[in-house]
Parts: sequence; C-alpha cells; structure tokens
Amino acid sequence: MRGTYFLGNGAFETREMPERQLFETEVLVKVGACGVCGTDVHIYHGDKGSAEVRPPVVLGHELSGTIVETGAGVKKLKCGDRVAIDPNQYCGECHYCKAGKKQLCENLYAIGVNRDGGFAEYCYVPEAQCFLLDNRVPLEHGAMAEPLACCIHGVDRAKIRLGDTVLVIGGAIGLLMVQLAKQSGASAVILSEPVELRRKIGLEIGADAVIDPFQEVLRERLIQITGQDGVDVVIECVGNLSATEQAFAAAKRGTTILLFSVPKAGASYSLSLEDVYQKELRIVGSLINPDTHQRAVDMINRGKIQLDPLITHRFPLDQVKEAIRMQMSNESIKVLVESNAE
Repeated sequence: MRGTYFLGNGAFETREMPERQLFETEVLVKVGACGVCGTDVHIYHGDKGSAEVRPPVVLGHELSGTIVETGAGVKKLKCGDRVAIDPNQYCGECHYCKAGKKQLCENLYAIGVNRDGGFAEYCYVPEAQCFLLDNRVPLEHGAMAEPLACCIHGVDRAKIRLGDTVLVIGGAIGLLMVQLAKQSGASAVILSEPVELRRKIGLEIGADAVIDPFQEVLRERLIQITGQDGVDVVIECVGNLSATEQAFAAAKRGTTILLFSVPKAGASYSLSLEDVYQKELRIVGSLINPDTHQRAVDMINRGKIQLDPLITHRFPLDQVKEAIRMQMSNESIKVLVESNAE
C-alpha cells in the first residue's frame, strides 16, 4: 500500500505506507480520486493548512473511494460502499465546539493535513467521516464533495437573498460558487476571471455575464450589466490583493463581501473604515465545512451541480508534485490525483 509523503520544503516521496489493524469504528478506503486544493498549494509553499502540518505526512483531503475493510464496531457501512470523505474532525470539548462553532475548533484534526490522507492507494478513515455516494456517481465527482461543502458554508455565510446580484471573483473554486449563487436565487451572477477558459466554462454552467478584470473596468461593466453601481454580494475566491481590491470596488451600499479564499500567510489589506461605515458593508470570512458535507453529497448524488466541466487534469500517485504545480497553473481548473486508476 503506497502513499506519496510530503517531506517539507516542496519535496515529496512515494513509498510504502505502514499497515495496521483498523480501530473499532474505522474503515479502510481504497482511494478512487483525490483533488488538489488551494490549501495543498499553501502547504507546498510552507504555510499551514486548516491545521498545523508536521511532515512527513500524506496530503490530500478531497477524497473519495470504496470501502474494502471495516472495523469490528462499524455499524452503517460495509465493504463495497462508495463514499466521499469529510476530512475535518473536531474535539467537541473546546470553547468553540461547545459554542456551536466547531469549524474554529482549537484541536482540529484533518485527514490529509495532519493525518495521512488521500494521495495514497488506501486511507484509514473514521466511519463518521464517510458519506455514501450513489452507485451511479463517479468517484471523481465524490472527490469534489469537500470543496463543494466548503462553498456551501460560504454561501450560507454570504446570505444571498432572492433577486440579489452576485459577483464571483475568479479562482477554480469560483465555478462552484457561480452555480451555488445561481441556485440561491440570485437574479444575476457575474464572474470576474482573467483566464479565458474559466470565463467560457463559467458561462456554460450558469453565469449571466463574465468580466476580464485585466482588460475591462470592473465598475463600468457592473453598471452595464446590473444598472447599479455595484452588486449586493461579492464572493472573493482568489486570495490575492488584486482580487480583494476588486471585491471592495464592486461594493455598493449594503453589500456583503465574502472573503472565501485562503490568503497567503501574513497577507493584509488596507480598507477605508469610512466606506465600511457609510456603506454599511458586511465583511465575512468562511472556514472549512461545518455540517455541510451531507448537503454537498446530496447535491452530487442528485446531479444538482455540474462537475465534469471543472475537472481538467488527472495525475498518477507518483506525480503529486506535478499535480500541485498544475493546480497553480492557469491551464487548470480542478486537478485530481488518481492512485488506483484503471
């Protein structure tokens, strides 16, 4: 049973993983597909993930697969079940867990971050972290459940109302946000994205309009599209200062700005406090996927989200470093590692 270990300093090594007996309420999952996340890119560059990374560790937290072995205490799953994995585990005892904010858990433990994850042939997973996929759903789609679940939490935080105008600012994850914003009842969903491929796919999956922020003046285009000097909700999915500037430039009075992206460690942005006051801006963040994984899997099982257009590249297990580099490229949208591809 092989896995590709992150060794730190941008280095990886594919090698045999130690096998062990399953814990009582644990299953062994044969990994079908595992997505490369922006968090993996940050870890590759030496930043932390949702939890502290201590190499050597097998990364990969966006995974799905087939159960091949179950622990003695497993009640609801069986061998042959196809599952999507929620990687995030919470202590249930800290202040934040007890206050109903478990995504802020002081002792967060995450598969593929500080516990061996999905860039491997097999993965040990607690039963409680497994969500059943319909037999008709490709495992590639199951690997998209975790990023979709994070997006659902973000859209919950954005509080999109029926008839709102929504601007989604780029990033591969933005193409999931476009679909969720549309399904939330937005009257217009606009995608700002410099990469032509992503603009094209954005229109195909439901965006009402697209903007190239490098070639067009954002505020002028928003007035042309909406008739308003800004939008009701901005969802920023890139994580750089240029995208953050766009988010605030698109804000009219009463706008909600969701800063969804994972920024570079230490990144900061200077904003006008007068604008926040005068416009009554609502600025919110969004962290991981508390209690939204089942909703994501339900959407995938029922075909309510378009995923095939978003999966652009696939790599074998011994090319995790290349997969992460491709995820950083403008050529890609979503990159998968498929360790058991047939």
